[in-house]
Amino acid sequence: MAPSPPVSSQPSGEFIIIDFKIRTIELDGKRVKLQIWDTAGQERFRTITTAYYRGAMGILLVYDVTDESSFNNIRNWIRNIEQHASDNVNKILVGNKADMDESKRAVPTSKGQALADEYGIKFFETSAKTNLNVEQVFFSIARDIKQRLSDTDSKAEAKTLIINQPGPSNGQDQPQKSACCGS
Repeated sequence: MAPSPPVSSQPSGEFIIIDFKIRTIELDGKRVKLQIWDTAGQERFRTITTAYYRGAMGILLVYDVTDESSFNNIRNWIRNIEQHASDNVNKILVGNKADMDESKRAVPTSKGQALADEYGIKFFETSAKTNLNVEQVFFSIARDIKQRLSDTDSKAEAKTLIINQPGPSNGQDQPQKSACCGS
């Protein structure tokens, strides 16, 4: 059973609900369950979302290509992420509504790519309406997280100390004798 989305009561008595979805994908022959917590970038969610940054493995920073203020707010969200999320959390910048007519576009693709490059993160333009690049974004964040976790496991294994490992055999398959405890 999926956890319920967080609900918070504001002083005015208004309730805020963060949209929660589960998406299962197949990645490299394995099923991966993605939990998606959508705050829609609203300022009123900022205090609630800081608690969710800690457990996040990946974050999609989505702006509307027809709304420059949503793009300009990305830097604030990144600062929040840097303050509250793990240092190595995976991030992707996503410009949504790429299906819109160029005359309605407020943020050019080059500007989105430049911001992503500045932060060293991947960049996609998508359309939720036409499904342009939506799958690619989910698969990309899942692959990035999987790779980071795999790299972390490899580094942990490399630091493991192996005791009583045979040294160079010089043609002999006898284990080295330990200098410990007189043996």
